[in-house]
Amino acid sequence: MAAIQISNVKKRFGSLQALGGVSLNVEEGEFFGLLGPNGAGKTTLISIIAGLSRADSGTVSIQGHDVVTGYRLARSLLGVVPQELVFDPFFTVRETLRMQSGYFGLQNNDAWIDEVMHHLDLTNKADSNMRSLSGGMKRRVLVAQALVHKPPVIMLDEPTAGVDVELRQTLWKFISRLNRDGHTVILTTHYLEEAQALCNRIAMLKAGQIVALDSTAALIKRISGSQLVLRLASGKLPESLHHLLSHPGELAIGEQYTLRVNDYSEVEPILARLREANVKIEDMQLNQADLEDVFIQIMGGGK
Repeated sequence: MAAIQISNVKKRFGSLQALGGVSLNVEEGEFFGLLGPNGAGKTTLISIIAGLSRADSGTVSIQGHDVVTGYRLARSLLGVVPQELVFDPFFTVRETLRMQSGYFGLQNNDAWIDEVMHHLDLTNKADSNMRSLSGGMKRRVLVAQALVHKPPVIMLDEPTAGVDVELRQTLWKFISRLNRDGHTVILTTHYLEEAQALCNRIAMLKAGQIVALDSTAALIKRISGSQLVLRLASGKLPESLHHLLSHPGELAIGEQYTLRVNDYSEVEPILARLREANVKIEDMQLNQADLEDVFIQIMGGGK
């Protein structure tokens, strides 16, 4: 049984088609990435999964429980870390987490609350009022609130946006541990290096449609190949090589260019064209492409 099953979900806001028939399954125990540019429909889809918004058509279920007809059980199986900083300024951190436990009917949950606070470095802030916390600390509390009822499915919407390196490392260490313990994790992030390092499988949304869905390794291998990074001492990149550019914007800057290549055999013909154009190379590196290159190609229409 899938942890989350999404079938032909559509959602419109007036004339805007936010989701145009999204279907995908997230399997139990996966660390799954949901990526896309701003306005792609990621937060809309998360809101529908979490029961904060209702789809115009299609169905969503969490561990087999429909988020509309079985919303109570579906909601209890899910922990959501929202993108926005939302908090009650009148309570301490511990009081906030105890109240969150109460929403799910949990009593005597202090041992788990203490453990969550420990792993998120919140212990010394347990009795601090929420309004006195920094933005990074408030975000840690949001993560703790999502985990306080030990949900088997955890959904993180831009959890590290605008936070420091220490919090990012602390958060991912704890979330990765929960994933190893069997929790399913769904992540949206604009930090593509995070998605590449953490996610086993990735779906990419563009204009409310899934435009890529595969394992992280397969996406990188199938779509991008490798990269030949050239820094030129003199001359310009020949026009015959422009179609290989991973980042077309480099043409406007000049001097350094990143070209897509599938294997080493394609390097020598590129160097031959540069010699023919009397271009001198200052530096050259052959790198394995990463998720950012895949993302740029797909969102820019590349194949």
